[in-house]
Amino acid sequence: MDRCATCGNEYTHSFTLSMDTSTYTFDSFECAIHLLAPSCAHCSCRILGHGVEVNERVYCCAHCPRADGRHGAIDNA
Repeated sequence: MDRCATCGNEYTHSFTLSMDTSTYTFDSFECAIHLLAPSCAHCSCRILGHGVEVNERVYCCAHCPRADGRHGAIDNA
């Protein structure tokens, strides 16, 4: 059995993900997200979709860059 890189659980149905030059083993997508998904530059929540990039910072939604003092991001056209 492999051990999860996030929680340390040993699980028979674990899986591996590769990112850049590293490979990780996880027991759930929740653990993979916790370790690998980027965090919003304002509220720190994990970004599961595309996110919003403003001035090389990544945010979870258009509200967060505005709350961070950056302008121009909108939720929809």
